Amino acid sequence: MSEKNPSDAPTLTHVDAAGKARMVDVGDKPVSRRVAVAAGFIRLSSETLKLLRENRLQKGDALQVARIAGIMAAKRTHELIPLCHPLPITNVEVNIHLTEEGADIRATVKCDGKTGVEMEALTACSVAALTLYDMCKSVDRSMVIDNIRLLRKEGGRSGVYIRPEEKGEAE
Repeated sequence: MSEKNPSDAPTLTHVDAAGKARMVDVGDKPVSRRVAVAAGFIRLSSETLKLLRENRLQKGDALQVARIAGIMAAKRTHELIPLCHPLPITNVEVNIHLTEEGADIRATVKCDGKTGVEMEALTACSVAALTLYDMCKSVDRSMVIDNIRLLRKEGGRSGVYIRPEEKGEAE
C-alpha cells in the first residue's frame, strides 16, 4: 500500500524523500496471511500446441518443467528483484492449461508474513512462460508472452484486491 503524503496523492514506497531507491521497512508490520494470484499467457503455433499436448518435444515434458521453474522462481524472487524481501512462502501453485491459442499460466503464492506475495506470483508466471518459450523455441520462434498481470491479492493493510475487469477469473 502506498504511504500518504500531505496532499493525499500516493507516494512510491520504494523511494526515499531524496528520490533514492530504498527497501521498505516492514519490521513493525504484523504478520498476516498473504495470498496472490497472477496470470499470463504465451501464444503458440498450432504445431507447437500439438507437440505439447502429445508431450513430443525434444527437451522433454515442457509443461512440467515450466511449472517447476515457476515454483522455483517464486521462491527466489528476492534474489531477482532488488528491493523484494525474502519471504516465508508456505505454498506455490503453478498451473498451465493449453487453449486453442496457447498456454494460460496461473500462479498462486501464499505466505504468513509482513509483506505481500504479488511479486512472487508475477515472477512465477513470467518464469513459467519463459521456460515454455525456451522448451519450444526449436519448433516455434514466433511465440509471444503476453498479459502477465495480478488477478487477486489478499492480506495486509490494504485487504483484498481483485482486478476489476476479471472478477470471475481470479476466483
